[in-house]
Amino acid sequence: MDMLDVDFEWFDPQPDVDFHGLKTLLRQLFDVDAQLFDLSALADLILSQPLLGSTVKTDGNESDPYAFLTVLNLHTHRDKQVIKDLTEYLLTKCASIPQLPELLAPTSSAQVGLILTERFINMPAEIVPPMYNMLLEEISWALEEKEPYEFSHYLVLSKTYTEVESKLDQEHSRPQKKKKKDPQLETFYFHPEDEVLHKHAMGKANFDYTKQGDEGAADAKRAFQELGVRPQGHMILLEGGKFGAAVKAISEYLAPQT
Repeated sequence: MDMLDVDFEWFDPQPDVDFHGLKTLLRQLFDVDAQLFDLSALADLILSQPLLGSTVKTDGNESDPYAFLTVLNLHTHRDKQVIKDLTEYLLTKCASIPQLPELLAPTSSAQVGLILTERFINMPAEIVPPMYNMLLEEISWALEEKEPYEFSHYLVLSKTYTEVESKLDQEHSRPQKKKKKDPQLETFYFHPEDEVLHKHAMGKANFDYTKQGDEGAADAKRAFQELGVRPQGHMILLEGGKFGAAVKAISEYLAPQT
C-alpha cells in the first residue's frame, strides 16, 4: 500500500481568502437543496465572525479550505434573509424533533446555535476533534467579551445516506445474482461523529431533500459499488449544557490511533 503524508493546518476563517472555498463546501453540505439558499450570503455571514470556527487546509493560509466548522446564532441573525430561509427550511424537516418548532419560533428567547460543518469526502475523520475543541474554546473566549454565544441549544446540520438498488441492475436483470436484502433499513453517516452526538442528543432527524434528483441520481453516486447511494439531510439537537461532554466524546472516539 502506498502511503501519502499530508500536513493539515487549522486556521480562522479568512474573509479575503475563503469565500469561494466555503461556498463549495456549503453546496456539498446542502446537496441538491443548495439551490434553495443564498450561499453567498451564508458564506459572508460565516466570514463575518472570523474569530469563531475554523478551516482545515493543506497548503497554507492562502489556499482553499478542505473542511470547515462554524456556529451561527439563529436568534441573533433571525432578521437576515438567509437565516429566515434556513429556519423555515429546518422547520419543515424536523417532524421527529418535536422540541425544535418551539425553540425556533419568532417569539422564542432560546439561543440556538446552528453548527455547519463539511469536508471533502476523502478527508480523515481525525481532523474533526480539533475543530470542535477549538469551537468550545472560542465560544468561551467570546463569552468573556460579552459576545452573543451563550447557546441554550445546538443544532447540527449534517448528511446521511442509504444504499438503494441500482436502476441499471433493475433494467438489466441478472438472474444469477441473489436478491439482496432491503438495504434501506441501514443508515450510513458521511460524518461518523454524528453517531457520537446521538448519544448526547435530545432529538435527531433524517429528512428527504426538497429538490429530489431523478431516478438515475443514485447510480451517479455508485462509486464502484453495486448499490446506488441515496443521500438525505440529517440534524441533531443538543442541549447547550451537554455540548461539552459531546465534544469530549467525539475526541475520544476519533482520536488518532497510535
